[in-house]
Amino acid sequence: MNRPFKLDPAEYPFTDHWLPYRDGRIHYLDEGQGPTVLLLHGNPTWSYLYRNVIKELRGECRLVAPDYPGFGMSTAPEGYRFTPQEQSEAIQYLIRHLELRDFVLVVQDWGGPIGLNYAVQHRENLRGILVMNTWAWPATILPMKLFSLVMGGWPIGYWLQTRRNFFAKAIVPHGIYQTGKVTDSLRKAYTDPFPTPKSRIPTWVFPGQIRKAREWLAGIESKLSNLADLPAHILWGTKDSAGFPLGQMVKWQRYLPFNETEILEDASHYVQEDRPDRVAASIRELMNRTRGGVLR
Repeated sequence: MNRPFKLDPAEYPFTDHWLPYRDGRIHYLDEGQGPTVLLLHGNPTWSYLYRNVIKELRGECRLVAPDYPGFGMSTAPEGYRFTPQEQSEAIQYLIRHLELRDFVLVVQDWGGPIGLNYAVQHRENLRGILVMNTWAWPATILPMKLFSLVMGGWPIGYWLQTRRNFFAKAIVPHGIYQTGKVTDSLRKAYTDPFPTPKSRIPTWVFPGQIRKAREWLAGIESKLSNLADLPAHILWGTKDSAGFPLGQMVKWQRYLPFNETEILEDASHYVQEDRPDRVAASIRELMNRTRGGVLR
């Protein structure tokens, strides 16, 4: 199946996989062999976000990186509303189809709630978790609430996202602290999946759901205690202005007491772009900590 947009093969040298999902399809990468790692992205990113992590680790483990319907190279089924609940259902479908077992879950941004919704229900299937600048509870801090109201509201948020492709064009570059990494190739990789106003609607839905999915998020938080014995690594970019201060990291430390935490002073929201080396190292450390099924 042909890719819907061009990519630099040196940056994204992977084999495409496609999973029919209702009358849409989920695009995903499945690279390497060995212990399984599931890599979940946020808004408005896709599997490209993890390209450097995958290149470093595919000789050591199996890395599965999907694009949510409406993102990257995935196409949404008819009537899809792009809510985090639906995206989580799509990821759970992928997990079942690929029969992923005993895997490390890697989450950032909306990947947190989407992945944690699965994790709190299937603790027995997880080997460990890597958490980066994300949340899995109703927003309580003012910056997140304002961000949701403006970027996910009417009319300004809708206009910014659908007419200006604001998330892909402006927020992604702003969310990468090391500006030298924001190349023309990177900009195109994040803007090209959204060529039309209609295709950009998913990027508008997500910020609005910070408020609208409050009950769903509360349900996830109420079950986070199920993960109290889960080996965890917390990797936190401190230059993040998107509503993820260190206080949110501290909440993760409470919910995931078997954590090792690393604070990155040279990373912002998209930790995978700023410090892919530390993301890869954190996954490797989780694998070593849980070798043979025993927490070390």
